[in-house]
Amino acid sequence: MKSFSNKVAIITGGGSGIGKEVAKQLVTAGASVVIGGRDAAKLAQAAQDIDASGSHVRTLAADIAQLSTAQALVDLAINEFGGLDILINNAGVFNPKPFLEVSPTEYDWFLDTILKGKFFMAQAAAKAMQQRGGGTIVQTGSLWAIQAIGATPSAAYSAANAGVHALTRNLAIELASSNIRINTVAPAVVETPVYGTFMNAEQVKEVLPTFNAFHPLGRNGQPADVASAILFLASKEASWITGALLPVDGGVTAGRN
Repeated sequence: MKSFSNKVAIITGGGSGIGKEVAKQLVTAGASVVIGGRDAAKLAQAAQDIDASGSHVRTLAADIAQLSTAQALVDLAINEFGGLDILINNAGVFNPKPFLEVSPTEYDWFLDTILKGKFFMAQAAAKAMQQRGGGTIVQTGSLWAIQAIGATPSAAYSAANAGVHALTRNLAIELASSNIRINTVAPAVVETPVYGTFMNAEQVKEVLPTFNAFHPLGRNGQPADVASAILFLASKEASWITGALLPVDGGVTAGRN
């Protein structure tokens, strides 16, 4: 297990899926975490699962699309744990819909949550990290920003995540002199609760297995698959890596069988 002893991390979208798994592993490795998300009850349950003692986890229920949320998360980390070392910029939304049917409201939802949310979260975090002499940011991007997938039309979602990928390279250059690294993982289909936001439980059970064969390695991803990559990029073992985009996709970007 990598050591994150005495490190302080913020994880957006930390109430379930990939974010929750990362938070759990960070606490196990010695860190204190602030988890953000929109659902207070879900965050409270996640906090209980992550650290039953409650001493190494704090929660903030707020929408990352709202500009005040980023600073509120940073303030909570500083007030409760004394500073900030790691940002897991993970919050996102997903809902496939044909391009010709996407409304301006839906477009804004994707861009505000995925791109603007990550942009200003990274900005608030970087300012706090400068006070500590450095830090590291790991973002969740998407395979869909690298390739278009006909079965899941996602133009606005993909465009927002392509922005996240570009942001990674730009911030790597701008923040390097502050000793702040930033990298992004680009997952393919990972079995998380996000699919339950636009399908019922029966549909999820039916549809998700059909994507196993989409991945050359023959199975969908699990939160732990992506969490392992995120933790590596956040760790000192990755101290010479910044501005990188790491596909965590069961081989999808490599080509087709």
